[in-house]
Amino acid sequence: MSEQRQTEAPSVHSSQAEVWYLKAIVFGSGESRRRLKIITQNFNGPCSFIAICNILILRGHIEILPHDRTTVSYEFLSQLVGEYLLTNCPDIDISSALSIMPSTTKGLDLNPQFTSVTAFSPASDTGELALFTQAGIQLVHGWVVDPESPEAETMAHIRDYDTAVTLIADADYITRGRLLSGGEDQREGEHEAGPSQVAGSSSSAAAGSSSGGGNAFMARQSATQYSDEDRRKIEHAIIAQQFLDATKSQLTYHGLFQLASTLRPGSLVALFRNAHLSVVYKSPGPGSVTPNADADTDTNTNTNSNANATEHTQDAALYALVTDDVFLHEPTIVWERLEDVDGGWSTFVNSEFHRAVPVGGDVAGQTAEAALRRFEMEAGLYAVVDPADQALARQLQAEEDQRAQQLYLRRQEALERRRAQEEERQKKGSKIKAKAAPGSKNKKMKNCVVM
Repeated sequence: MSEQRQTEAPSVHSSQAEVWYLKAIVFGSGESRRRLKIITQNFNGPCSFIAICNILILRGHIEILPHDRTTVSYEFLSQLVGEYLLTNCPDIDISSALSIMPSTTKGLDLNPQFTSVTAFSPASDTGELALFTQAGIQLVHGWVVDPESPEAETMAHIRDYDTAVTLIADADYITRGRLLSGGEDQREGEHEAGPSQVAGSSSSAAAGSSSGGGNAFMARQSATQYSDEDRRKIEHAIIAQQFLDATKSQLTYHGLFQLASTLRPGSLVALFRNAHLSVVYKSPGPGSVTPNADADTDTNTNTNSNANATEHTQDAALYALVTDDVFLHEPTIVWERLEDVDGGWSTFVNSEFHRAVPVGGDVAGQTAEAALRRFEMEAGLYAVVDPADQALARQLQAEEDQRAQQLYLRRQEALERRRAQEEERQKKGSKIKAKAAPGSKNKKMKNCVVM
């Protein structure tokens, strides 16, 4: 599926001209603890390219200088990434990597598999994913089916997102649109019944059997209406639709557990979720020391902890780097702790992984757009209107509307008067012509000569 891909992809020149703001944070522990600048993004920012750059920044592989710099462009960042690949990854084809890099600003075509947090099926041959591998960045997702769930066998057979979408489309074609009809066809009789109550249900509704929803739909169909192969395809399509409907955030609790249990402490990865790539950090366990930020790369790292390293007391949790530029001027909002699949219970924390105390108040559970509106209101940029002022504004608007209506009526009356006057003049002119017509006719006849 397309990750933040534009309907009309921007050109390389427009990507290079785009500017992104920088935010200062603190990351690391002990001697490796340092102050750095991360890249923020707007609503349509290229999250793939920004995720690559931010991970390299947090690892210390690239650095944005000078320190008082406030913005960066694609051209500036691509030079940093290209220099890093050239000097630290001698085995890669640097020309190929540089040719792939611009496409990461348009979005990646990702096709996650439902059985593993690290598995992606090939979705295109453009090679964008190779850039993550060349930079030593692990790409993960949490859209994983619980192996103990009734739909696990079917979803493992379907395997990935693209296959699931294709299967649902094929099954809907076989059923002549009844599979995704939305429920209207259920009233048309036994053979016209649709599965909307199944397709729109939660994952728990599929818990009867591995094909319970499919059997419920097929039970309403004629025994000879579909072939055995088509019946199996429809059953699997309904289960796939149930799973997709129940996991619209593209994250499951089993996937969240798998990420927390399989990622190494101190690792930095790129997480695909909600058609978006974000930087995720796996914190160390209780009483352990934050390892080197390169722990998630394939290179061998020194695991000996520094004697002066700062110990963390939080549990081994997952934190997503907050890069929305709405939080650009909120220095205490650095990470968002991933605690559920839809973000309702997520907590913002600072560089010390302590609960954030935003300048604009508590924004936990809010979207970036909602938080922006709240900040604007509290900053006086989007003030709350007093009810009395609002009533006065409505009264003034009503009076203005009434004046405009009266002006319109006067103009219409004037237009009607002009039309009436014009019609009257035309009538008088017609009468004059009618009176003059006989005389002119007789005069013409007198002048006629008969041969």
